[in-house]
Amino acid sequence: MKKLTTSLLVLVLTSSVAIANAQQTKNDTIKTKEIEGVVVTALGIKREKRSLGYSTTEVKGDQISNVPVANVSDALAGQVAGLNITQSGTMGGSANVVIRGIKSLTSSNQALIVVDGTPVNNDTYNKSGMASGGGGYDYSNGMADINPNDIESVNVLKGAAASALYGSRGMNGVIMITTKKGRRSQKIGVEFNSSITIGTVDKTTLPKYQNEYGGGTSGNSFYNTDPANGYPDINGDGIIDNNIVNTYNDSSFGTRFDPNRLVYDWDSQYSNLPGYLKPTPWVAGKNPNSVWNTSTTYQNSIAFSAGNDKGKYRVGYTNFFQQGALVNSELKKNTLDFSADYNFTDKLNVFANISYINTKGKGRAYTGYESRNPMQSFRQWWNMSVDMDKQRQAYELTGKNMTWNIQDWETQKVGYTDNFYFNRYENYQTDNRNRYFGNFGLNYKFTDWLSFMGRYTFDTFDDLREERVAKGSSDQGRLSNGGNGEYYVMMQKVYEMNYDGIFNINKDLGGDFNLNGNVGFNLRRNRRYGMSVVTNGGLKVAGLYSITNSAEPLTENNLLDFDEKKTTTGLFAQASLGYKNMLFVDGSYRYDKSSALPTANRGYDYYSVSGSFVFSELLQSKDKINFGKLRLNYAEVGNDTGPYNLVNTYVFNPVFNGSFNATAPATSANPYLRPERMKELEAGLEMGFFRNRLNFDVSVYKQKTEDLITPTDISGASGFTRMWVNAGNIENTGIETRLTVVPIKTSNFTWELTGNWSKNKSKVTHIYGDNDFLQFASMWNVTTGAKIGESTGTIRGTNFVYLNGEKVVGADGRYLVSDDPQEIIGDAVPDWRGSIMNTVRYKNFSLSFLIDIKQGGDVYSQDMAFGLGSGLYQETAGLNDLGNPLRNSLANGGGIILPGVKADGTPNDIRTGFTNVNNPYGYNRAPEAMHVYDGSFVKLRNVSLSYKLPKEMLGNSFIDSMTLSIIGRNLWIIHKNLPYSDPESLMTAGNASGFQNGAHPSYREIGASIKVEF
Repeated sequence: MKKLTTSLLVLVLTSSVAIANAQQTKNDTIKTKEIEGVVVTALGIKREKRSLGYSTTEVKGDQISNVPVANVSDALAGQVAGLNITQSGTMGGSANVVIRGIKSLTSSNQALIVVDGTPVNNDTYNKSGMASGGGGYDYSNGMADINPNDIESVNVLKGAAASALYGSRGMNGVIMITTKKGRRSQKIGVEFNSSITIGTVDKTTLPKYQNEYGGGTSGNSFYNTDPANGYPDINGDGIIDNNIVNTYNDSSFGTRFDPNRLVYDWDSQYSNLPGYLKPTPWVAGKNPNSVWNTSTTYQNSIAFSAGNDKGKYRVGYTNFFQQGALVNSELKKNTLDFSADYNFTDKLNVFANISYINTKGKGRAYTGYESRNPMQSFRQWWNMSVDMDKQRQAYELTGKNMTWNIQDWETQKVGYTDNFYFNRYENYQTDNRNRYFGNFGLNYKFTDWLSFMGRYTFDTFDDLREERVAKGSSDQGRLSNGGNGEYYVMMQKVYEMNYDGIFNINKDLGGDFNLNGNVGFNLRRNRRYGMSVVTNGGLKVAGLYSITNSAEPLTENNLLDFDEKKTTTGLFAQASLGYKNMLFVDGSYRYDKSSALPTANRGYDYYSVSGSFVFSELLQSKDKINFGKLRLNYAEVGNDTGPYNLVNTYVFNPVFNGSFNATAPATSANPYLRPERMKELEAGLEMGFFRNRLNFDVSVYKQKTEDLITPTDISGASGFTRMWVNAGNIENTGIETRLTVVPIKTSNFTWELTGNWSKNKSKVTHIYGDNDFLQFASMWNVTTGAKIGESTGTIRGTNFVYLNGEKVVGADGRYLVSDDPQEIIGDAVPDWRGSIMNTVRYKNFSLSFLIDIKQGGDVYSQDMAFGLGSGLYQETAGLNDLGNPLRNSLANGGGIILPGVKADGTPNDIRTGFTNVNNPYGYNRAPEAMHVYDGSFVKLRNVSLSYKLPKEMLGNSFIDSMTLSIIGRNLWIIHKNLPYSDPESLMTAGNASGFQNGAHPSYREIGASIKVEF
């Protein structure tokens, strides 16, 4: 029973049924084991895959470590049908890991991460507004703290029946990670891994700019010389200067570039720059794409392992260092792992698995609509005359915010956008996280069929985050006191502790039957506490980042302290029965109590029933069909909510006239909340042909989540605008398939292909009260959410007006905009996802690559809406259908004829102008539907070419094996429809999807690695 219990996890007290028929396992043929194998299931129980009545997918550790990654989630992308992973695209950024679609509106939809039986907190604790476009730094979530080099295998439990034992958090599926362990050999084994990768920006995810026109909104880039607005004379010679660039304008619908025209651009307007009052040619500058440098990532790890017949141990250390692509950015991570087990007697075994990770980040990228995010200006608001080399030289020379975007040449006050280099070197963040997670416990064997496991698991980390805004920064579009500087610090400690006690039963009932079961309890405690504080009114002294350097006394508005606690207890029981290694039946039951729910509704239960029938055991011959299995399961699981949503509390406000006062929150708590509940039915078929040269696995499922807990709009007469309620139901239906083919297999050559394909449809089936819409997130006027019968990824905004399927233009030749500002204009949920893994082995050579595919899933791009409106992109310049400059006036042959029809249904022949920011492409005049794009893509994800040195080459050296590899990651976006960006790039992990705002580019990584075992 040791194997069944040493990695056992009970996340919340649970009851379940699992099969581990020892006698049947002994009777399995070697051939069957090669086909099906043993996998790790819920609670860490190792079972023959043939006995499972639900869908699981295993990914071997070498598939993850072959191409070194900063985050384990990167390595899993495209590997598992039904597993959807998206990344922010920033250095050390977060990842969203979702299995089988959105199930909850406000609770996390991320899969539960379990490492050697210990649940790992995967929250980011990013600022709440980031998911829908608000600015913020994207801090990595917990999955980034798991060392890819230490992973033995990953098993993905997809459905409710597979993960019911994990309680409420198992509702979203479970990523089961098993790490490498020691070996029972007195000789100390050593494993060394080293890799380096170089990243270069993927140019298809960067803007393509027009280089014909400078800054301006209506065809003019210079200060007006109209006497009514003053006579600009920059050099004081008494002559009106009509060539002073209006640097406050951050659009590029200005004057056509002309190298023969000399102008006073931004660098001619600063008295402390060498170019002061020196006019320069009016030409396009070096565009912002030049700021993206190469990134370099180093990973080095070493592990020692040994043991004897009593026990074994493994100690590992990994150093990770990444030099970011943007200046002044880096990420350092040091990981120390330890695992051991020891048999004190034949009956008593003790074990421990402990990891320590220290992560230090500096200069993480800002995201969303905020000027600290460089892509907010580079994609949306920019003056094409700006030269980035000159911006760099200006900062290096003065150390000040010598920005191109000053409000006027006389006061030189900063406008919306800081100097990029000043922003990166002065307005930066740092973070430091210390994390400890693991478990220790004992197994005691009472009899041959009864044992007990007691275990304590823990995951705890302390986090320090510091964010700086230097004096002299922009105070427009950012912070009310941005020009005076700001210092923000957040300190928190987060922990989870689980206390488990489990009795394990594995008894041969005689004949062809075997019973395996577990009965136990669990106590889980969660706590997060800490504080955040920000200076008031700016900084007293520039460059000194300390709360005591606050320009004004701190008030309650500048301080936030928090202390959140939650306790969950429960009981579980499980039973498993197998018959003749052919028919298997599982059942489970679990009962939990959560402190986050009202007393009357505090307890909720879970149960699952599953069965599998290996019908191939009935076949007389297995020459063609060597394996076949039908499976069926049904499960119901529950989910609670976050703490403190039951009783209203008041918030203290700053002192007014010497008096304290307090206000109620805008969202009312609800003492009558019920737990969320999910029901799922799943069926599947697995088959293997021709000695497993061809095999497939297909699953179909239908799940319904009821009583979703979410804040919902209510009448303001109540004193609140929203209230926590059980708001609605969501239904997911889908299919997942996996096909493996081995076209060639000889003693020296093997070619194996594996394909994954999945489709999930999600819709809302019920909404609370009189509400007809559940909103997930919003960005300006565009929202994502759903009405009854609609997809949970529905995107709403202004639409085109259609006539017989054609877009209708008005009398001015521009598209008409729908009267309804909330029409359906897209769906963020993909139509389907798929991948193809190719692995070719010839003697000691191995080549593998993964092609990842997503079909559908719309994206609303605020970048394109603003960038087209402001005249940055190449679509806003060039020649029209007449061969004339697009931006010419209509009288001079400019403008365009938009595809569509007039109001009478005849083809459009009205030419519309394209001379200013109110053009027919941009956000000012076009319907928001114009900026919704198909998010489909085809990517060459991972590539690895390895060579394992032959034994004879190593001779009698102390080296047991050596493998050299050339590696690549995200080498090629083969196909995409979203212009100038990666369709996968999101703002942060969370439930909001279908938005892009200030998206960062993707990087191609190429490198090499070496693996040596001694």
